[in-house]
Amino acid sequence: MYHGTSANSAAQIELGGFCPSVDGMLGRGVYLSRDISKAQQYGAIILMCQVSVGRVARIDHQGHPLQKSWSASGFDTAWVPPRFYMVSCGLEEACISDPAKIRVLDRVRA
Repeated sequence: MYHGTSANSAAQIELGGFCPSVDGMLGRGVYLSRDISKAQQYGAIILMCQVSVGRVARIDHQGHPLQKSWSASGFDTAWVPPRFYMVSCGLEEACISDPAKIRVLDRVRA
């Protein structure tokens, strides 16, 4: 999976790991995508990561009952499939609850 960020944030992530966002479309967690073009929307540096997704909740519409409560319901990852337009670009996105399940493999320029 890919994570787009700034050069400074990428360096911090590479040294100390990811810090989950407090909130977002899918709630608390680390946001990544298998689609590099989605990650490119978030910064000049793209981190290519290996992710252990565990139990995945498919969130395929705004207002889904698990949209922000998936982690409390026993899921490790929330996933928005491509072309479901939860966001205007229609690209897939995943939110991982535990940053320890993400390992940075490489750095790619956007």
